[in-house]
Amino acid sequence: MTTTKLQVDALVVGGGIAGMQSSLDLADQGFQVLLVEKLPSIGGTMISLSKVFPTLDCASCITTPKMSAVAHHENIQIFTYAEVQSVEQRGDVYVARVVKKPRYVNEDTCTGCRKCEYACPVTVPSEFDEGLGAYHAIRVPFSTAIPQVAVLDMDNCMLCGTCSKVCPVEGCIDYTQQPQEVEVTAKTIVLATGFEITPVDAKKEYGGGKLPNVISGLTMERLLAPTGPYGHVLRPSDGKEPESIAYVQCAGSRDESLGVPYCSRVCCMYAIKQAMLLSGALPLADITIYYMDIRTFGKGYEQFYQNAKAMGIEFVKAKVAKITEGEDHNPRVRVELMEESGEVVEREHDLVVLSVGMLPGYNPEAVFHVPVSDYDGFVKIPSPNLMPSVTGRPGIFTAGTAAGPMDIVDSIVMAGAAASTAAAYLREKTSAAESEGGNAHE
Repeated sequence: MTTTKLQVDALVVGGGIAGMQSSLDLADQGFQVLLVEKLPSIGGTMISLSKVFPTLDCASCITTPKMSAVAHHENIQIFTYAEVQSVEQRGDVYVARVVKKPRYVNEDTCTGCRKCEYACPVTVPSEFDEGLGAYHAIRVPFSTAIPQVAVLDMDNCMLCGTCSKVCPVEGCIDYTQQPQEVEVTAKTIVLATGFEITPVDAKKEYGGGKLPNVISGLTMERLLAPTGPYGHVLRPSDGKEPESIAYVQCAGSRDESLGVPYCSRVCCMYAIKQAMLLSGALPLADITIYYMDIRTFGKGYEQFYQNAKAMGIEFVKAKVAKITEGEDHNPRVRVELMEESGEVVEREHDLVVLSVGMLPGYNPEAVFHVPVSDYDGFVKIPSPNLMPSVTGRPGIFTAGTAAGPMDIVDSIVMAGAAASTAAAYLREKTSAAESEGGNAHE
């Protein structure tokens, strides 16, 4: 494995909306930034969403220009398909070992023409479409990916050579490509490592992931997106257009049995948003949201909720005890009504969406030696009210959902706070070094 060296002012780990915003804010102040993303493209979870609440603006229309701004900024370098393997503090700087995984495609010569993708005979379930769609073993990750460079899934490649034959650039596809190691020296680090969602199979009472028509909120986002796998909202089991759709709130949060005792903050709002979008996509469908509490805490959020009720979306205050499968793979929901007599009833729907919660996307303790909270596993913030982006280790800051569950607006604000604090830290170190140099000269 070859090793090269790189020196920057700031290392930003994570290429989602928070990582991109932190990178841009630091770069705009003249600092040299390296953005490291583990996936083949920057954009994070936001690029896969349909619309954002409460404005219902197109998520891709917001994210894509941000991705482009990062890619074209003269003070930002991007490493995609790369991970930080170790971090060592040496004096006032951090030395990180970053490994770039092999794409088996030359990033410098790939034109993003996608001829290799169109010719590839192998198809595999699409991770971007939550397994509902399919993509080829070699492909550009998605239409607006940055960089527009193909990546070859060697685990599913037949080594038939078709992609190499149709590629217009000689030697661009390299089946022997090896990982590359880069030693990065940075004065500060921003952790924007994002989140994961509670797995659909986490709760056996809700089908344990075995019911085809019980899906996660993120899967519904892909069904609603214009670039989704079907181009229309269809249920996975048989391609039927659902006439009755139910949402189960707190399906992956506020649940001690799952080890997730906290509220994930975004679940109520994204369920309401999706229900409103479904009302437009499927005007004749009945949409029900089963909830214990509705938490609409942000600016304009309560009005958003009231608008959904006015549209005819049914909100039922109830505890969902169990989901089983009825005829034609229809999910059957067993609920205890909370506002009435407390009776237990069963309702059948065509499609059930679990409003799953947020889990930490990454544990930075082993590599970055940054403590995490014993309560929720997110990055521990010693003084969240005064310094919401400052971690327990000097010079390392955090942004977005690496610090805890939050929506897109708060993630962007947190990213700005992290960049501001990191910039102040960099200036303080520079000023101290200049002062020491002046004293030594005297």
